[in-house]
Amino acid sequence: MKILFVCSRNRLRSLTAERLFDGVNGHEVRSAGTEQGARLRVTAGHLGWADLVVAMEKRHVSRMREKFADALAGRRLVCLHIPDEYAFMDPALVERLEAEMAAYLVPDE
Repeated sequence: MKILFVCSRNRLRSLTAERLFDGVNGHEVRSAGTEQGARLRVTAGHLGWADLVVAMEKRHVSRMREKFADALAGRRLVCLHIPDEYAFMDPALVERLEAEMAAYLVPDE
């Protein structure tokens, strides 16, 4: 499964998730941001690549739906509701991501 994590600037939350989960149980993981100054800004191509799109906040879901409705059609999109209050690879963030993503990170068949 291909998973795309999305936050605002792609520097803390989504980048942590990418580093944490890429390769786990055979999953391919990328990350991107919704803001103008993002390290890597989300595109329709990213969304088309992903089997599962994981947003950190509702506003990320809203922005992607506004800008990329066609690219999101038929894609599974979930929101983890993780606020922007963590540093990159913060142990509390890692713990929360692992708990939130456990159901999605089953081995590929």
